[in-house]
Amino acid sequence: MAETSFRAKAKETILEIQKKITESLEAIEGAPFLHDSWERQDHNGHGQANVLQNGRVFEKGGVNVTELELPLSPPLAKYMTDRGKNIDLARISDYKIYATGCSLVIHPRNPNCPTVHANYRYLEITLSGEVQVWWFAGGSDLTPYYLDEADCTLFHTELKNACDFASPDFYPQYKTECDNYFMITHRGFRRGIGGIFFDDVDCLDKEILREFIAKCGDAFVRSYPEIIRKHMDEPFTKEQRRWQKIRRGHYVEFNLVYDRGTKFGLVTPDANIEAVLMPCPLAARWEYKHNIAPGSPEERLMAALATPRDWVI
Repeated sequence: MAETSFRAKAKETILEIQKKITESLEAIEGAPFLHDSWERQDHNGHGQANVLQNGRVFEKGGVNVTELELPLSPPLAKYMTDRGKNIDLARISDYKIYATGCSLVIHPRNPNCPTVHANYRYLEITLSGEVQVWWFAGGSDLTPYYLDEADCTLFHTELKNACDFASPDFYPQYKTECDNYFMITHRGFRRGIGGIFFDDVDCLDKEILREFIAKCGDAFVRSYPEIIRKHMDEPFTKEQRRWQKIRRGHYVEFNLVYDRGTKFGLVTPDANIEAVLMPCPLAARWEYKHNIAPGSPEERLMAALATPRDWVI
């Protein structure tokens, strides 16, 4: 796999994000994650999945890193052209795509603790070995089962601070993109209370954007572990656990129907399907016409999911 100096820097940043986040979660769990390294059969990519299942605090979680460089197959070329990338389909055999990224989803056991997702990636398309286009992508969002406004404010504040390092325009833009992206259209509400989401970002110097995603990783470490410690030992009922599983069902629906990362993984030849579907929880539930009691904490959450709010004043 050819590696430019900037690729090496981007990969180092991604690995450092994985390391910091994994260690912050292992400290809470009091046990190590399983570190599972893998390589594609065609030797065009590799990765490491840091995974925990059936933990004391985390029911399922994964903090995964992938690096790959592949010939641009027709399905990948179509996916990229649909995204606005300029690709000469007559020369498709001369193109390659490079990507390195860290992707995580954490499903805590206690319903009072929110699920969280984040991913940060660097990508290139090359033609006969020359970089034609490069970009950064990623984001992070919070999916609570019960609404704690202080948690939402902390999570968004840390992300805003990371965004402000690069540009004061980033947070309002990427917060709105997140609210729009994580809409479960067939249900009429969002997956969670948002965060930031960005794609195809090449508007600033590469080094500034690399440092930006590093600061986004730091923002996760400064917010999510604190939220988990706050709630992980709180008591909960069977009905709250049932509600958690119903909301996890909504989470799965979004990932399988709308999520770009899942779609990218499913059309990538010889993809590690276990890693692609890692975000799915161990336990979820679908009930026919589940009713929410008026004035309940569950209704309060759903109101926040239906109408995005400004969590940072």
